[in-house]
Amino acid sequence: MKRYLLKAGVLTCLTLGLFYEEASAESTLASKCEAYGEIQPNQNPSFQHVNCLLTNAALEANIPPEVVKAVTTQENGGWKQFDANGKPIISDDDGIGLMQITNQPQYDQQKLQNDISYNIEAGIEILNGMYKRTDLPKIKGADKQVIENWYFPVMAYNGSKPVNSPLVQLTGAKNKNAYQEKVFHHIENDSFLENTSLGKFPFKTADFEYDPTSNKNIAFRTMKYSLTDQIHPSAYFFKKGDKVVVTKNNANFRLKPSTLANSQTKLKENTTLIINGTFKYDLSATSQNQFVWYPVQTADKKLTGYIPSAYITKKIDKPSVNTIDDNDTYLSGKAAANAIIEIKRNNKKFKSTKANANGNFKVKIGVQKAGTSLTVTFKNEFNATSPAKTVTVVDKTPPATPTISTIKKTTKTVTGKTEAYATIQLKVKQKVIGSRKADKSGKYTIKITPQKSGTTVTATATDKAGNKSKPATRTVQ
Repeated sequence: MKRYLLKAGVLTCLTLGLFYEEASAESTLASKCEAYGEIQPNQNPSFQHVNCLLTNAALEANIPPEVVKAVTTQENGGWKQFDANGKPIISDDDGIGLMQITNQPQYDQQKLQNDISYNIEAGIEILNGMYKRTDLPKIKGADKQVIENWYFPVMAYNGSKPVNSPLVQLTGAKNKNAYQEKVFHHIENDSFLENTSLGKFPFKTADFEYDPTSNKNIAFRTMKYSLTDQIHPSAYFFKKGDKVVVTKNNANFRLKPSTLANSQTKLKENTTLIINGTFKYDLSATSQNQFVWYPVQTADKKLTGYIPSAYITKKIDKPSVNTIDDNDTYLSGKAAANAIIEIKRNNKKFKSTKANANGNFKVKIGVQKAGTSLTVTFKNEFNATSPAKTVTVVDKTPPATPTISTIKKTTKTVTGKTEAYATIQLKVKQKVIGSRKADKSGKYTIKITPQKSGTTVTATATDKAGNKSKPATRTVQ
């Protein structure tokens, strides 16, 4: 953190009373990672030990670990607290240790230098304080577990100054050199292994008011954003029994939690997996992998193994859609709560609606022709699109009453017209005297044995869906 950029953040933290008390310094953070051994004075823990410390501290604060690790990478790419000589790392602008804590007198400066756990917890407390600020924009409807909702708190961790404006004021171009843009790039590269793109904000230059020649804070003119891109909850909150899907094609399904372990098979994109327990860190303590490994099993329970958190996301079930026939005027079903429902007709956009708080939806579509294909998907609260559910409009409309030609006692052929391809049956009382399928124009010709004068011949048409027409009758002359 640059000192000249942090002053506003310091004042905010002081206002919120975010002082780091000595009691919290005696935290259990180190004990949560004791499997890696005791942290030695003036020595850097292994990379995976630091990964464990950062992950647990982030989860304790309900911050996505992906965000904390990316901030740490931007501040201190090597994840080091001490230099090669065992001295605390202090940057030219007096940034201290792993999290590069700068200009924060409320913390014990010696502990910031010599206690990596204390340094991590201080940095996370500062970052958490930035999230609580009311003068920074947020994503409408998103909570702390959504990575994209940390865009502005991450900016404020470094400073909400013109240098970190999301857009270049003069041109409106994206400011790729903004601190938060670099941090989010680290998330995509290191936590998602370039397999996932984070959602983009619909920024406009009018959203940010500042003098590019000044060091005063940016004034934010838009405080709530609605993103149309998919947004991403942290991958660190899955629990045993949760269903997830693979986001990368041909992802390695490892026998052990390590990229050095053998892959028992390749998993296709969208393969369903079931979480078997809590995540693990890479078996190689020196591994530079920032992601974690989940123990999982395939949906058929035939295979168990490990998959990186970088390659999974929560499984979204298909919407359920009620049967619809050619007499119905509404389509109904169930999806996720408050989901946006999209309906396509024969693969073309047709209707949309919103599910209620229970996930139920009902939309007027008008009478649809039998055989029409309706495909339903929904977008959940993270703008993730569900798998599609396709229903076909059922034919429940019987054919019109068929016509029958005049029948005389010498007639051997009866003709008439009905629905195309419907099957015509001619009966005398309950006995079938002839049957034939109509052609594409609905015309039919049926040969019969001549009937006695006064006999009543009944004709019915049955379509391929099994719907039967009203009977037509003809008296033999």
